[in-house]
Formats: sequence, structure tokens, C-alpha cells
Amino acid sequence: MPRILVVEDSVSMRSFVRSALESDSRSSAGLDVVEASSGFEALRLLPRGPYDLVITDINMPDINGLELISFMRRNELHKDTPVLIISTQSSERDRARGLSLGANGYLIKPFSQEDLQNEVWRFLAAAPKAHG
Repeated sequence: MPRILVVEDSVSMRSFVRSALESDSRSSAGLDVVEASSGFEALRLLPRGPYDLVITDINMPDINGLELISFMRRNELHKDTPVLIISTQSSERDRARGLSLGANGYLIKPFSQEDLQNEVWRFLAAAPKAHG
């Protein structure tokens, strides 16, 4: 079962992402969705990985998504974990910065359930499974 860490300080956005992932028919076995309400909480949860995908917002009150990605890319356990940024920051400069720090994808809010599902499955289909 693929394991996904969702890092988002907005309760409603975390709920939307969880609902979109859990309702996707492509995962007959389901997805293990783990939620973090902040970058700091994500840093506490990462050692409990591995994760098949991390979905993170950029703007969070403590450790932002870009700092989280930088940490992951320096950490042996998480350096190859795919990261999808979800953000309201829509400029090409913001997108380029996220990708240059090691994100694998960038989805601009608001996005549809289908857009999120397609991005997630693009990563899950391409990545070796983090665990069995």
C-alpha cells in the first residue's frame, strides 16, 4: 500500500487532499495517508517513513515547504522520495525555485481532485515502492 505524507497547515486543504487520495479508484488496496499540520510535525514524522510521496505546501508558519524539501534532499532516507508542492504561489519564479530545491512537481491551488490524483499517480507509477 503506497504511503503518502501530506504536509499542510490548512485543515480544510488537508481534508480535501486526503479525500481526493482515498477516493481514487486507481488504488484498489488503498493509500496510507499520513497528515502533518506543519513542517515541524513533518520533520518528526519523516523518521517513521519511508514514504512513497510527500505532498507539501510552501507557506507554513514554522518550517516552510522549501526548507522541508532541502532537509529531505540532505537526508539519506528521504533524498530520493518524490515531493509534490501544492501552493497558491503561482509565479514561474516560485515554481522554478521549488523544483531547483528538489521538488518533483508543482500544483497550483486551487486544483481539482482529478488534477491531484493524476499528479500523485504519475509519481506512484514511476517510483519504486518505499516499502512492501
